[in-house]
Amino acid sequence: MSGGGNDTVLVTGGAGFVGSNLAHRLAQRGHRVRVLDTLGRAGVEQNLDWLCAAHGDRIEPVIGDVRDRTAVAKAVRGANAVYHLAAQVAVTTSMVDPRDDLEVNVAGTFNLLEAIRAANPSVPVIYASTNKVYGDLGSLAVCAGEHGYAPVDAAIRRHGVSEDQPLAFHTPYGCSKGAADQYVLDYGRSFAMRTAVLRMSCIYGERQMGTEDQGWVAHFLIRALAGETITLFGDGEQVRDVCDIRDTCDAYFAMLDRIDAVAGRAFNWGGGPDNAISLLTLIEEIGRITGRRPPVDFAPTRPGDQLWFVADTRRAERALGLGPRIGWRDGVRDLADWLQRSRAAANAQIASSAAARATA
Repeated sequence: MSGGGNDTVLVTGGAGFVGSNLAHRLAQRGHRVRVLDTLGRAGVEQNLDWLCAAHGDRIEPVIGDVRDRTAVAKAVRGANAVYHLAAQVAVTTSMVDPRDDLEVNVAGTFNLLEAIRAANPSVPVIYASTNKVYGDLGSLAVCAGEHGYAPVDAAIRRHGVSEDQPLAFHTPYGCSKGAADQYVLDYGRSFAMRTAVLRMSCIYGERQMGTEDQGWVAHFLIRALAGETITLFGDGEQVRDVCDIRDTCDAYFAMLDRIDAVAGRAFNWGGGPDNAISLLTLIEEIGRITGRRPPVDFAPTRPGDQLWFVADTRRAERALGLGPRIGWRDGVRDLADWLQRSRAAANAQIASSAAARATA
């Protein structure tokens, strides 16, 4: 499906951060994009408005919930491919309301798979999973390094965590996303459906409304640009491989274009070792970008947190034909520029509305 034409691609959670970027790029390719979203998260309605303004009738908004079987059955009708991104996305929220987490992530995924199996089981289904399916990696020996924690094992330190790492679901979020991950793969195995999974590390970029619970790269920048304190849970030496949304969309496109070659497989995805940074390293870079190091507070480590996670992306690169990713410093600077422009536009809109009210 490299071209567009009359192809309809369903993106569940398509008004979210990853979903809106993916929908935008799909529409640019000429696809008609059906966006299924509850619009329940702050900022996502603005993303949907942006998509509709940019692409007109190429975007088909469907306001609905993946927990609603009827809504899901309607949404999959006539779809030529499905990206399943709709989810409860925060570990912290899953600890507060594990039932909601279960119903969205597991039952919602099950509803989607069953709807596609009933409507047209040949439709490709690509699922957005997470590195949290590997648990807290407590058995991975790490040591303090110059730029955060680092594995003692030299091969893992050089390449990252591969898909051979045993699954270990920790926290309700890890359990729900992991269960959905396995359902998607098993529907490919049990019912010969064309399913594949991308287990994402830390993705960042434009249209990310980062919060303390999810989307930490954007969250740090948003707090810093507002002159507010950033809270680090743990000592800040935790390391993640961060990946720009532009590279992540490329990976999703390649999965769809090569679905028959990758069906039934799960791939780890992130920035890889070249884009592995500690939380404190990002804080220092934000200080360079903004001209002022943001103030930092520390709080206890959160449940299931990994001291170190870097995705070994070599299998994905080979299978999907992907090259090097955008360097994290360039990507973070691009995100900072976008956030500043968005903030300026929002302030201008507020000022214009206030002036209109004053003269009314």
